[in-house]
Amino acid sequence: MGHEGSKDLPDTDTTTNSEGGSTRFSRMKQKLHFHNKDHHPHPHLRRIFRRLSVSRRNGSSSSSTSALKLVSPEDFAGIALLTLISADMQFKDRWLACVSLGEQTFRTHISHQTHKPVWNSEKKLLLEKNGPHLARISVFETNRVSKNKLVGYCEIDLLEFLAQDTDSDFEAFELFDPASAGKVVGRISLSCSVEDPIETEKNFARRILGIVDYNEDGQLSFSEFSDLIKAFGNQVADNKKEELFKVADKNGDGVVSMDELAELLAIQQENEPLINCCPVCGEALEVSDKLNTLVHLSLCFDEGTGNQVMTGGFLTDKQASYGWMLKLSEWAHFSSYDVGLNSGSSASHILVFDRKKKRLVEELIDKKIVLSMRAIYQSRIGLGLMDKGAKEILQSISEKQGRDMNTIESARDIPKFVKFFKDQINLAEIKYPLEHFKTFNEFFIRELKPGARPVASVEHDDVAICAADCRLMAFKSVEDSLRFWIKGRKFSIQGLLGNEIYSSAYADGTVVIFRLAPQDYHRFHSPVSGTIDKFVKIPGCLYTVNPIAVNSKYCNVFTENKREVSIISTAHFGKVAFVAIGATMVGSITFSKKAGDHVKKGDELGYFSFGGSTVICVFEKDVIKIDEDLLANSARSLETLVTVGMSLGVATRNKQKLVCQNR
Repeated sequence: MGHEGSKDLPDTDTTTNSEGGSTRFSRMKQKLHFHNKDHHPHPHLRRIFRRLSVSRRNGSSSSSTSALKLVSPEDFAGIALLTLISADMQFKDRWLACVSLGEQTFRTHISHQTHKPVWNSEKKLLLEKNGPHLARISVFETNRVSKNKLVGYCEIDLLEFLAQDTDSDFEAFELFDPASAGKVVGRISLSCSVEDPIETEKNFARRILGIVDYNEDGQLSFSEFSDLIKAFGNQVADNKKEELFKVADKNGDGVVSMDELAELLAIQQENEPLINCCPVCGEALEVSDKLNTLVHLSLCFDEGTGNQVMTGGFLTDKQASYGWMLKLSEWAHFSSYDVGLNSGSSASHILVFDRKKKRLVEELIDKKIVLSMRAIYQSRIGLGLMDKGAKEILQSISEKQGRDMNTIESARDIPKFVKFFKDQINLAEIKYPLEHFKTFNEFFIRELKPGARPVASVEHDDVAICAADCRLMAFKSVEDSLRFWIKGRKFSIQGLLGNEIYSSAYADGTVVIFRLAPQDYHRFHSPVSGTIDKFVKIPGCLYTVNPIAVNSKYCNVFTENKREVSIISTAHFGKVAFVAIGATMVGSITFSKKAGDHVKKGDELGYFSFGGSTVICVFEKDVIKIDEDLLANSARSLETLVTVGMSLGVATRNKQKLVCQNR
């Protein structure tokens, strides 16, 4: 299977330093034995860095920059070389394959017209034990004008794949039809191996030698060697380049060979690092950290084995697969792919981060709906029409649609709905088969099988959980929510909760927004354990809760929409405001609990009828510490795809102190 790197690696240099510990290089080599469960990394191994593409938007202009993300040494698993070799499909076409991992997607070249495409395309990936390691492989047919069609996909846990003990150079995986659960449409062959760090150094030396080897003789003269040292950005090394050249030129022939250069880099980087900045991207390196340097340079140079290197720079497989029509629309600024807060014409693709699979996914939404929402919610003219009677029309349409979804005839739409959302609805989780539902709304408010949504830390009431299957945004304060997400000029917690519920304790409290899309499970659950004090209904409009409207400066979705507010008194979080908000096509909010009921976290509170909808939880100031990954994504204006029962945060205050304050 190409797992040579996951088996025993060649003996490493076991020389010790003055303190009696193993060298940094040998410790890094030991790290690559990641399936050795008894191995514990050296406690003094410095953290390594991984470069992530972070998109920033400032007004109407956007730019990409490079950021550094800390990864603990215990989390490092190795540099994997993944190769998409070939596939066996059921019909002839010109085929394209993509691999998505975390916030990165890469694509192969397009094959010839065949039912057995061969790509031999590879990519180096940094694997982390607690980071993204579930790769999605997608195969597209490309004989289409505007966009390519996803034919089959599979998901592979790369850590498990590498840990297998096999003599095969590759493995074949079944490709599944995204529109039909369990249906196999082909097979794809791939290999994956953990790279030997010695080979990484040699590859790096070979690549940089080629950059300054002006006469292409495979060796470096002193002048060529001097140019290389200057490129490393190390003034100390530049001042003694003559000495370094003599050290490298072991056979005294007046030139430095590739092997001599690799040995010099290995020795010097261990003892007195030569490289202060990456010759490729120019980023400063943590020069005292051998592991960091090798990881960075290996991924940045992306040295392969001679096969075609996959094309990168994509966020999702859908983006990577698009044909010339998307390229034209991006060039003309009609649409764009970006992580973060989009507004106006560029809000044509909604990207969210899947918390479970740890990768970016694109939300499915009909393009005609996107265009209409942009026309209404991202312009003064559109909102002006709302003020001149369109609100009442929208209300009437929503009510009529709600009635239609309760008719026997509406059940015919269920299969089409499921097909449109393909692999985003897991039929195996639903309590009853599709034939059980007599109307579309019965399906829409479907229940799940017991155990389908396990509750995090179920015995600990000081841990809050996610209240819905949704796209989540979480902010420490209202100010943060206005800065990163909610752009309505008149949004306030008092406006959201209403005068009857609002108190000063919520003024600068923590805000969590749970946005439900039409394909989601539409029952909402209690995020905390406690007693329900009261319910208050607040009449209002039925604007959409899609980010295109929420991010609009022309309307105030959350404070103008129809909603119902409940207060849950808890021992650990004080009084939690739970706001269920109706939206376009959602005229009905149904609570299954009443005032005075005690609820455990994870208990069902109610459901929304057909459409998209939102729940907002407002916590009193400083009573909860939201999970870091949720806050980090929200600070990038990136929604996190979560399910009911996942961890939301932990209580920060003493239980007895809260009880006294609430009396």
